[in-house]
Amino acid sequence: MLNTLLPMLLLAVLALAVVGAARRIALWRRGRPSPVPVLAGLMAMPRRYLVDLHHVVARDKVFANTHVATAGGFVAAAALLLVVYLVPLPGSVETVLEVLLLLFSATMFVGARLVAKRRRHPPARLSKGPWMRLPKSLQAFSASVFLIALANLGLLPEGLISGVMGWALAAVLLVALGLGLAELLLGMTWGGPMKHAFAGALHLAFHRRAERFSTRKSDREGKVHRSTGLKALNLEDETAPLGVATPEDFTWNQRLGFDACVQCGRCEAVCPAFAAGQPLNPKKLIQDMVLGMTGRSDAAYAGSPYPGKAVGEHQGNPSGPIVVEAGGALLDADTLWSCTTCRACVEECPMMIEHVDAIVDMRRFMTLEQGQTPGKGSEVIDNLIATDNPNGYAPAARMHWAADLSLPLMRDLGQVDVLLWLGDGAFDMRNQRTLRALVKVLRAAGVDFAVLGDEERDSGDVARRLGDEATFQRLAKANIATLEKYRFQTIVTCDPHSFHVLSNEYGAFGGHYRVRHHSTYIDELMAADRLSLRSWKGGSVTYHDPCYLGRYNGEYEAPRRVLTALGIELNEMQRSGFRSRCCGGGGGAPITDIPGERRIPDMRMQDVAETGAELVAVGCPQCTAMLEGVVDATAQVRDIAELVADALVSEDASGKERAARPQVVEVSP
Repeated sequence: MLNTLLPMLLLAVLALAVVGAARRIALWRRGRPSPVPVLAGLMAMPRRYLVDLHHVVARDKVFANTHVATAGGFVAAAALLLVVYLVPLPGSVETVLEVLLLLFSATMFVGARLVAKRRRHPPARLSKGPWMRLPKSLQAFSASVFLIALANLGLLPEGLISGVMGWALAAVLLVALGLGLAELLLGMTWGGPMKHAFAGALHLAFHRRAERFSTRKSDREGKVHRSTGLKALNLEDETAPLGVATPEDFTWNQRLGFDACVQCGRCEAVCPAFAAGQPLNPKKLIQDMVLGMTGRSDAAYAGSPYPGKAVGEHQGNPSGPIVVEAGGALLDADTLWSCTTCRACVEECPMMIEHVDAIVDMRRFMTLEQGQTPGKGSEVIDNLIATDNPNGYAPAARMHWAADLSLPLMRDLGQVDVLLWLGDGAFDMRNQRTLRALVKVLRAAGVDFAVLGDEERDSGDVARRLGDEATFQRLAKANIATLEKYRFQTIVTCDPHSFHVLSNEYGAFGGHYRVRHHSTYIDELMAADRLSLRSWKGGSVTYHDPCYLGRYNGEYEAPRRVLTALGIELNEMQRSGFRSRCCGGGGGAPITDIPGERRIPDMRMQDVAETGAELVAVGCPQCTAMLEGVVDATAQVRDIAELVADALVSEDASGKERAARPQVVEVSP
């Protein structure tokens, strides 16, 4: 009975899976075109799956081993099952493959038992609903395949495989195998908990950011290139939408990426907006994008909702608007504007889904087409259009803070080693202290540098994150035109947002530069022994990783080396490095100001307080402003440049060493 019905069952399931795959592919292809190297992507897929993806999964060692046993066992067992029972084979070969089938199904069963154990008391971030059936399906499939292999190898007792008992056992095994295949193999292509396996593999092959993977190296140290710059809109194409208004406005491989979501909730667990009780949950947002493709309600969603927003109130429409002012569509506008663009969700996603790209794409439509930027967003954009800075100050006021410093100007010199990019922190009285400290450090090291002065415009970062791609591109092209007039080796800035834009996003418009964050450049000066420093004599210190320096650009060690060189022993926060908690200052979040249950910077300063540190070192003017704005903070906030400037040692006329402290003169714009 087994040998007669099993091939029929396998052929039927395989045919249905192919039909489901064709339907799903057609669903993805309803998105906008996105050229990809098909053959190269398919060839790279195994490495991307086994190396790049597993590198992220392996951060949770227990789950990683569970995934290897379960997923690896399933792929091998399913492939062997199809070969053994659908392809005529010599007896000896079939026996070998049956033994392998036995081993892989047993491995899968062990993994399935671990999955079942995890699902008994699942973390809040895991989706429930159909996912609770998955351990049963995994066990049913692996156990039935194991027993079928035993029977065909003649390793079951004769009484179990003959007569009525044999027919009963065969019936039970076929039913169990059929149920397992329906949930696992058919679920991959028709929709279900295993959908991520089929969509995920193709997502890795045709990823919108192929340069994220380990096939490309970006520097001599062999670091993997971090593709984090937003994709530019073609503003000249009048046929293309400005941003994403409907689910069909996403590119086809973005839609494929949404289907790859495994609903593990890792993004949810690290999202600062979700933790603050703002109406954003990156996992649900991706699932809502899937519902938008199929035109269904979110009522069947079985995970955590957006804070303060009940499940079941939103309806998708493949060609309808994602957000409507009256509500009731796929998303509420506040969900999109809650994002700080910190990329914590992207960094944690084992399927390498690009949540931030999708959010900014939808913001672009709301800003450019509808003019619906909340809070002070419209005012900031108007200021950028009128004065080239977000606060609306007169451009000539950019240098008021340095009236007594006699800073060299590029227009006077034409060529220097270092161009110091001031950023719009030049208009902020607090960040002026950081800039003055950095100037002091550069002069102490004998650096040949100059500034653009009033020729410098806003980098365009905040405009782009708010969705105003047109204003960003205008600012970028204007800055590039200015920079082309001069010769310099390196741009140095204390603003990670400007650093990121200049380094990673101006290239699309012809601006290719060697850019250094000031912590990295100071580290290079120290390594070259160009600074004389005294040892730190203060209290305990911790360091806050800026999102746009760390997760966006992979720079974690240079700031720590600088602090260590000062004699500081860091008390690291629990969430540091690539898992650092955002300060809440990125993505225009302080401008749109979506309310939540608590403030993100308050949570970050609580992280600081848990270390017992008396001082938190930072390397970003946004982080400084957000953290210093916390009421009743237990730690002082100082920029790395300020700490280095305080530690500078020079010699007076008598040859005695003295600590050189920067003179702070604050001049409001």
